[in-house]
Amino acid sequence: MAPSFDWWAKEKSHRGTPVVVKMENPNWSMVELEGPSEDDFLLGASPNRARDKGRGKNAKQLTWVLLLKAHKAAGCLTSIASAMFGLAAAVRRRVASGRTDTDTDTDINAGGNRENENPAVKNRFYSCIKVFLWLSVLLLGFEVAAYFKGWHFGAPHLNLQYILATTLAVRGIFDSLYSRWVMIRVEYLAPPLQFLANACIVLFLIQSVDRLVLCLGCFWIRFKKIKPIPKQGLADLESGEGNADAYFPMVLVQIPMCNEKEVYQQSIAAVCSLDWPKSNLLIQVLDDSDDPTTQLLIKEEVHKWQQEGAHILYRHRVIRDGYKAGNLKSAMNCSYVKDYEFVAIFDADFQPTPDFLKRTVPHFKDNEELGLVQARWSFVNKDENLLTRLQNVNLCFHFEVEQQVNGIFINFFGFNGTAGVWRIKALEDSGGWLERTTVEDMDIAVRAHLHGWKFIFLNDVECQCELPESYEAYRKQQHRWHSGPMQLFRLCLPDIIRSKISTWKKFNLIFLFFLLRKLILPFYSFTLFCIILPMTMFIPEAELPSWVVCYIPATMSFLNILPSPKSFPFIVPYLLFENTMSVTKFNAMISGLFQLGSAYEWVVTKKSGRSSEGDLVSLVEKETKHHRGASEPSLGELEEAIQQEQKAARKKKHNRIYRKELALAFLLLTASARSLLSAQGIHFYFLLFQGISFLLVGLDLIGEQVES
Repeated sequence: MAPSFDWWAKEKSHRGTPVVVKMENPNWSMVELEGPSEDDFLLGASPNRARDKGRGKNAKQLTWVLLLKAHKAAGCLTSIASAMFGLAAAVRRRVASGRTDTDTDTDINAGGNRENENPAVKNRFYSCIKVFLWLSVLLLGFEVAAYFKGWHFGAPHLNLQYILATTLAVRGIFDSLYSRWVMIRVEYLAPPLQFLANACIVLFLIQSVDRLVLCLGCFWIRFKKIKPIPKQGLADLESGEGNADAYFPMVLVQIPMCNEKEVYQQSIAAVCSLDWPKSNLLIQVLDDSDDPTTQLLIKEEVHKWQQEGAHILYRHRVIRDGYKAGNLKSAMNCSYVKDYEFVAIFDADFQPTPDFLKRTVPHFKDNEELGLVQARWSFVNKDENLLTRLQNVNLCFHFEVEQQVNGIFINFFGFNGTAGVWRIKALEDSGGWLERTTVEDMDIAVRAHLHGWKFIFLNDVECQCELPESYEAYRKQQHRWHSGPMQLFRLCLPDIIRSKISTWKKFNLIFLFFLLRKLILPFYSFTLFCIILPMTMFIPEAELPSWVVCYIPATMSFLNILPSPKSFPFIVPYLLFENTMSVTKFNAMISGLFQLGSAYEWVVTKKSGRSSEGDLVSLVEKETKHHRGASEPSLGELEEAIQQEQKAARKKKHNRIYRKELALAFLLLTASARSLLSAQGIHFYFLLFQGISFLLVGLDLIGEQVES
C-alpha cells in the first residue's frame, strides 16, 4: 500500500496548487480560481474522499471558466451593440441632413462651375432603376401571396402539367390570375431574359479569359525576371556630370494643379529635390486655381524654392479652358520649351523620389522609337479606411498586371496622366494635348501609338500619391475615368481603322483596349448582377447557374487580389464593392458613348494632404523664417485667410445619400427575399450581401466619415 499512498500524496500536493487561467481579455488576465483548503493537509484522508473533493474542485473550476467565457462573450456583444448604435446614428444623421447626390458643389470642376445639365437626362437612369424596384416590390407581394396559397415552385424546374391543370380547374380568382402570370412568364418573359443572360455570360467568360491571360503573362514576367533595362545604368549616372558617358539631357518638369492647397507643398518640394543637374532641369508649376488665397500660397512656395536655387517658374492662365489638357497645352507653347528634349509630368499630390529621373530618363538613350516611360504609383493612405484598401487592390492589379504585361509584350498601354516622362518630339508628332475628352492622357497615348511610338512601364520605379478617401470623390473620379474612354473611342475609331499599324495592333486597340476592358466590363457587371440576377428571382424560368453567380466571380477576385497579398482578408468586400461600383461605371460608360450631359463633367479629385502632416499654418511659420524682410501685416493677413479657408472647408465636407445605390439595394434585398421562396441558397446569399453592400454605399458609410 506504500506505493499507493505515495501516489495519493503526490496527487494531493498537485491539487493543492492554486490554479491560474490566462484569458485574452485584459480585465481577466490572471485569475486564481481556488487555493488550498484545510482538507488538503490531512494525510489520513481516504482516497475516495480525495477523489470526491477533486471532482468538486474541477466542477468549480469549470464554472469559473464558463463564467469568464460568458463575460468575454458579453463584452463582444456589447461592442457589436455599440457599433450597431453608431451605425444607426450615422444613418439617422444622413437621413436628417437630407443631402443627396443631386446636390451640387461650388467647386465641382477646374473652373468652379458645373455645366448646365438637362434634369431629364440626369434622372433618366435613376428613373429606370426605380421602375425595376417598384416592379420587384409588386411581384414580391404577388409571389408571397401565391406561396401561402400553395404555389410552391423550386426554380427552374416547374411542373407545367400542374399549372395547366390548375388553369382548367380554377380554385379561385387569385389562382386563375397567378396561373396566367406563370404562363406569361414561361412563354413571353423567360426566353428574352434567358437570351440576355446567356449573352452576358458569354461576355463575362470572354472578359474572364482576358483577365486570366493577363495574369499568366504577369506570372511569366516574374518567372523569367523580365524587366526593361536601360543602355546606361544608374551607376554611370552616379559618376556625375564630369563623366563623358553620363546622360543628362534637358528635362522639363510640369506640375499641373487646381485649387489643391492641401498637397501643393509636398509635390513642389519633392520635384525641387530631384537629383538632376540644375542647368538641365526646369520646373513649371502650372496653377489653374481660381481661389486667390491658393494662388498666393503657391506663389510664395515657388518664390521660396527660387531663393534656394531651384530652377522653377510659376504659371497661371488668364483664360482657363480645356481643364488639365488646356493647362498642359498652354505650358508647352512657351518659347523656351524648344530647348528641352523630355517632359516629366506630376500631379499635385505626387511625390517622386530624388532618383526618379535617373531611373527613367536613361531608357530613352539610343532608343529613338521610345516615346513614354511610365512609373508605378504607390499610395501613402492605402490603409486609411475600407474604401482606400479596396482601391489599392484595383490599382495594384492595374499597374502590376495590366500595365506591366502590355508594356512588356506589345509596348503600349494607357498613359496614367502623371508619374511619366514623355519625349517632347513624340508629343508634337502625335498632335500635342487636345481638350476634346476628359481623358487627355489616354488620348495622347492612343495617338502616339498610332504614330508608331513605343512605351515602357517600370514596375520597380514608384511614385507616392494619395487615394480619394471619400466615396463622393472616388465616385466622381471613376465617372470621369469611364466616360472619357467612350468619348475617345467614338473619336479615334476612324483614325485607328485608317492607321498604318498592324492588324493585330488594331484588333488590340479596338477589341481589347476599348471594347472589352472599357465597355463590356461595366456593361455585363451591372446588367448581369444588378438587373438580370434579381429578375430571375421573379421569373425563375430564366436561370443563372451557380458558377456564374459565385465561383467565377470569386476566382476573378482572387486573381485581382494576388498583386496585393496583404489585402486577402478583404476579398469578399472587394467582390461586392466592385459590383456596387458597376452602377457608376455603367452610367459613365453610357454617358460617354452617347454624349450625354455628364460626359464632359470634369471634377478635380479631392485631396486630404495625407502625404504631408504639416498644415497651412505651419507654412506661414516657415515663411517667416525664409522671408525675414517681409512685412508682418501681410503674413498676418495670409494666416488669417488660411484659417478662414480651413473653417470653410470643414463646413463644406459632409456625407451624402446616393439614390441610385439605395434603390438598387432595396431591389436586391427584395429579390433575395423572393429567392427564399424557391430555396435558392447561393443566389439568396449573394443577393443579400450584395444588397447590404449597396445599402452601405448608398448611405455613404464606406469611406471618410464626417461628423455633421
